[in-house]
Amino acid sequence: MWRALWILVILTVLAAGAAWLADRPGHVVLDWGAYRIETSAAMLAAGVALVAVAAALVYRVWLFFRRAPDSIRVAWRARRRNKGLQALTKGMVAVAAGDPDEARKQARRAENLLQDPPLTMLLSAQAAQLAGDDGAAERFFRAMTDNRETEFLGLRGLLNQAIKRGDRDAALILARRAYRLKPESEWVSASLFELQTQTGQWLDAQVTSREAIKHRHLPSPEGRRREAVLACQQALDAESRGDRTEAAKQAKQALDTDKELVPAAAVLARALLADGKGRKAAGVIERIWPRVPHGDLVALYARARGADDALARVKAIEKLAGFNPGHPESLIARATAALEADLWGEARTHLSKLTAGGSPSSKTCRLMARLEEAEHGDLVKAHDWLVAAATGDPDPAWICGNCGTAVGDWSAICGNCQSFDTLQWRSPPHPARPALDVQPLLDGETQPPQTFLPRGDGGDNDGVSGDDSASGRDLVQTGDSKPAIKA
Repeated sequence: MWRALWILVILTVLAAGAAWLADRPGHVVLDWGAYRIETSAAMLAAGVALVAVAAALVYRVWLFFRRAPDSIRVAWRARRRNKGLQALTKGMVAVAAGDPDEARKQARRAENLLQDPPLTMLLSAQAAQLAGDDGAAERFFRAMTDNRETEFLGLRGLLNQAIKRGDRDAALILARRAYRLKPESEWVSASLFELQTQTGQWLDAQVTSREAIKHRHLPSPEGRRREAVLACQQALDAESRGDRTEAAKQAKQALDTDKELVPAAAVLARALLADGKGRKAAGVIERIWPRVPHGDLVALYARARGADDALARVKAIEKLAGFNPGHPESLIARATAALEADLWGEARTHLSKLTAGGSPSSKTCRLMARLEEAEHGDLVKAHDWLVAAATGDPDPAWICGNCGTAVGDWSAICGNCQSFDTLQWRSPPHPARPALDVQPLLDGETQPPQTFLPRGDGGDNDGVSGDDSASGRDLVQTGDSKPAIKA
């Protein structure tokens, strides 16, 4: 609309000018050599305009022929570049589709058309990787590191190759180099931290973790958890070296950051006990017990309280359990201490609370077996409880949340899958089994339900000979048809 309006204005001005000249024709005389030209001013103006237009047309024609070679060359190059970019795109699509032959074909085509190594080397490297030619891929990636524009991409490719072949030392060097180039990259930060933890470089991992928080790659709570776990692992390493001072320092730092980190509490308690500071060691355990009761802390607490005999141990455990009286770990600790002190009634009181739900754990069933054998000498009931233990929840252990591996001792790194901070204290999963009904045992029945009896080699449920995996004891048949537990 504005263009049409502008053209209309120009035509109006030209028409007005022509009308003005027509009203004032004037008289122009031009003498040039033997020629004399007489005309009006309007005709002179028209002649000048025609000459100017003709000169402009001649100039444009001359300019076109003068620029034609360059224009043709630029158009040819643009056409080749467009074809090269199309080949590059098709090559990337082939890589994504897992077609190595097409990827390599398009990579060669793009390289020939573009003549631009920074653009084509990545595709060539990925095509070589897809075809299984790791040597060629590495050469392409190394060539990319020589170019400032593609150095980071080359380092990433070399890093992934080093991780793939398990060369952590080389991968760590490459990750550090990539981190120096782009410290703000979340991928580089995560890769560097993972490699540092897998190679046991805990101090470097702490620095990387703090930088990750600074660049907002990690939320603050997760960053604090990392700090605590790294400090705890350093405490364990210092303890293994016999450096109690460093172990206590790192363990205290870990607990100050995460007050529920049981391994740190255990390291700190052991270090304080080794220095003869039993009261402080007991205080450490008393502070963590209300949050996360743990069986590994019970023996440490008894030592910290100087419980040298069974009755003193009962008294010490009663005090510890009082900080979290309803928790199963507190009840198990009380029952175990009472059993060791031959306090049968007290042990039964605590165990009855654990069996009240009808589905006691494997550990509870074994304690009940000990109680029946020790208090009444009832080997039948003891056997029944041991068989029931086979269907109960397994004893808790440190379970990797990534690969499911169960280990007895905590570590910052899973020994199987090398993942960081994935060990959790819980019962390992077990196959689905019939619902555990222990009510007959609690009611005093001497014969357990048929589902509890293990099938012998001959397939007869009346026999009980064999190895009881839950108790670790041999079951033998006595003359009065009652099974006895043989140590």
